[in-house]
Amino acid sequence: MWLRDTNTEERRVLTAAFAGYGVDAFDYMVYTFMISTLTLVWGLTKTEAGNIATAALVTSAIGGWLAGVLADRYGRVLILQVTVAWFTVFTVLSGFTQSYEQLLFTRAMQGLGFGGEWSVGSVLIAEAIQARYRGKAVGLVQSSWAVGWGMAAIAYWAVFAFVEPALAWRVLFWLGALPAVLIFYIRRNIEDPAVYRETRARMSKAGDKGNFLDIFSRELIGRTIMASLLATGMQGAYYSVTTWLPTYLKTERNLSVLNTSGYLLVLIVGSFLGYLTSAYLSDRIGRRKGFILFGACAGTLVSIYMLIPINDTSMLFLGFPLGFFLSGVFSGMGAFLSELFPSRVRGSAQGFCYNFGRAVGAICPALVGYLSASLTLGVAIGVMAVSGYLLVIVSALILPETAGRELEADGEPVPDRPIAAPATA
Repeated sequence: MWLRDTNTEERRVLTAAFAGYGVDAFDYMVYTFMISTLTLVWGLTKTEAGNIATAALVTSAIGGWLAGVLADRYGRVLILQVTVAWFTVFTVLSGFTQSYEQLLFTRAMQGLGFGGEWSVGSVLIAEAIQARYRGKAVGLVQSSWAVGWGMAAIAYWAVFAFVEPALAWRVLFWLGALPAVLIFYIRRNIEDPAVYRETRARMSKAGDKGNFLDIFSRELIGRTIMASLLATGMQGAYYSVTTWLPTYLKTERNLSVLNTSGYLLVLIVGSFLGYLTSAYLSDRIGRRKGFILFGACAGTLVSIYMLIPINDTSMLFLGFPLGFFLSGVFSGMGAFLSELFPSRVRGSAQGFCYNFGRAVGAICPALVGYLSASLTLGVAIGVMAVSGYLLVIVSALILPETAGRELEADGEPVPDRPIAAPATA
């Protein structure tokens, strides 16, 4: 219902950001469905598969920070187009690779754009939407990850149903060309938010080009550190589960391609609704309480799903709440990071904190692959995920509440000024 109160410009930004993050998710998640096939076709080991996933996440951290810095300097809209074009090109090239080393390279390069798109898109939407709906809007955009993930699951089922596995995985990568269409929409319909344009005008008048290292200044470094740890816990847990879940279902649960897709679709539907529910709650009860609630519930459900012996029917039904909390914990993150930092370094701060978390969290899929040599895959996934959610809870307890804060053009005060109560709209 809140969408009725948004104007045309806000809805266009929502559309572009939603589509951008959705295709981002598709291009990343298709790889997770291919691991078992590449194991057969190339003899890929679990460690090598984990290394490819980790390489994409590590470079996405670099790309996210770099894109945030460039978005502060050259504008949100221009850099958003660049990131979409970048990850589209390297996703398509992944379909032409002939070896582990080549796929490692193309996926690592794809990660630069993958990380950059989220950083720029989340800042763009946070600055463009009115404060009382910011959590809902950013959460709605975040929910497009589930849409892209769902499209990847459907494409996986459809392509493997009609194409031989040796070619099917290449076709899935080639489908990554479709996001290029989004660039034309962005060019024609989106412009940088007013708060960004005003900030740049003031900085230009003062002869200030800005310095991304300001996020490490005495007044901001505490927030930078704790926000980075919050992002680390979220993403380490999430990627530990989602990278290996298709392989877990096929190798330890012995499910077919069709049944694996069915289990994952239940998880994905839960993820989509979790994003939306958490987005509403982040405006209603505040960002911190939302992180704590969803982190605690996600950790509990991962423990049950991976560490406690249950039958396949129970796993199917548990997939919905698992996806609900696993993904919902992210909904308030884009708004929260935008509200923590002043406009002059908002892109740089958001790019660094979220993608520092992605880089450190990216170690987790590789660690799961390593641990699975001595533990069962389910136990390895569970240990890494629960550890991540404990870090989320601790970090959220330390960071301040920001819900309801207006984003103003610099020079705005540093973000330790009094904070408005969470919106109840």
